[in-house]
Amino acid sequence: MSRAGSDYQFVSESSTAIEESVTQAYTAITGQGVRNASPEKLFIKWVTAMLVQAYASINIAGNQNIPSRAEGQNLDALGELFYASTRPQATAAGVQMEFTISTEQTSVVLVPAGTRVTTDDGAVNFFTDEDAFIPIGETTVIVHCTCDTVGVIGNGYAIGEITKCVDVFPYYASCANVDESDGGSDTATDEEYYALMVASLAAYSCAGAEDAYMYFAKSVSTDIEDVLVNSPTPGEVRIYVLMNTGAAAGTEIKNLVYAACSAKEHRPMTDLVLVSDPDTVSYDIDITFYIANNATSSASDIASAVNDAVNNFVSWQAGKLGRDINPSTLIRMIMAVNGVKRVEVVSPEFTVLRDGTDISTLALSVPQLAQINTISITNGGYENE
Repeated sequence: MSRAGSDYQFVSESSTAIEESVTQAYTAITGQGVRNASPEKLFIKWVTAMLVQAYASINIAGNQNIPSRAEGQNLDALGELFYASTRPQATAAGVQMEFTISTEQTSVVLVPAGTRVTTDDGAVNFFTDEDAFIPIGETTVIVHCTCDTVGVIGNGYAIGEITKCVDVFPYYASCANVDESDGGSDTATDEEYYALMVASLAAYSCAGAEDAYMYFAKSVSTDIEDVLVNSPTPGEVRIYVLMNTGAAAGTEIKNLVYAACSAKEHRPMTDLVLVSDPDTVSYDIDITFYIANNATSSASDIASAVNDAVNNFVSWQAGKLGRDINPSTLIRMIMAVNGVKRVEVVSPEFTVLRDGTDISTLALSVPQLAQINTISITNGGYENE
């Protein structure tokens, strides 16, 4: 949700109007006019300057009492008026790690809580959340680990990328993450916190309102871009989560969303909450653009701008669940590049995606998400008008 663009003026800061008002007051009190360059005039100008600063401070203070305009700690204080009373703070990423010992043992092997693992470059460390035991006769155990640095820095480590054990324990042989690290987020910005404040108004409902579930889901992470909630079966609530990377939520985020939305103080007792994955629809981009022969920009600059426009389209296309694959939007973005004369689009073709609003059947209720496959951009050269 966008915040207010310009601040509201409770009192005018116009120096001309203020000076005129002070001059009129002086004349009314003394019965004398004011001449330019007179001591009285200079004094009035000084008073005017002081009043302008005072009125500006009044306007700043007034706007800091309006949630859509408040900033920083002032916005935090206004959070007391909303269900979302506190700004979401940075969270640490999590991942499932599998530890392997060299051979089966006749007694359990302890993987102590706090055991650290890291990547080849040692950029971040993860530590085990609790003691884990490898049972007698087995050689592996899977345990959840948390990044020791909050924020998005711990996200995105693919399966098998975290393979170094910092705190080696007896019989240790190897370790590797069995899913992608996820769930780390930065502290909410003013814009993100304000949007959460507005959404939190729906959280007062105790009847399982759609907006309430959306609020609780979005409050999990500032990296969540879109949430869709529907109920294809009576008493069943399905939640679909899209991240700001354009990808569906991973296991860590889905688990956190499930925990937030199924908590007994949030979920009606008759609701079965499920956090599900959207269906993905892949598409290709194959375009040829032509440059006007009177273009003022160089061909390389135009080609670079076209490439940026295509990337912006890919981000836009994956920015909302159920957004139709729309080549007209792609053309519009490319044609906005100065110097492009026309665009030929071989693919994608216009494709309607399910947005999850049709809940007549379970299959139709699952939203679809457009995901890019291949990109081919051809420069067709210059053309006359």
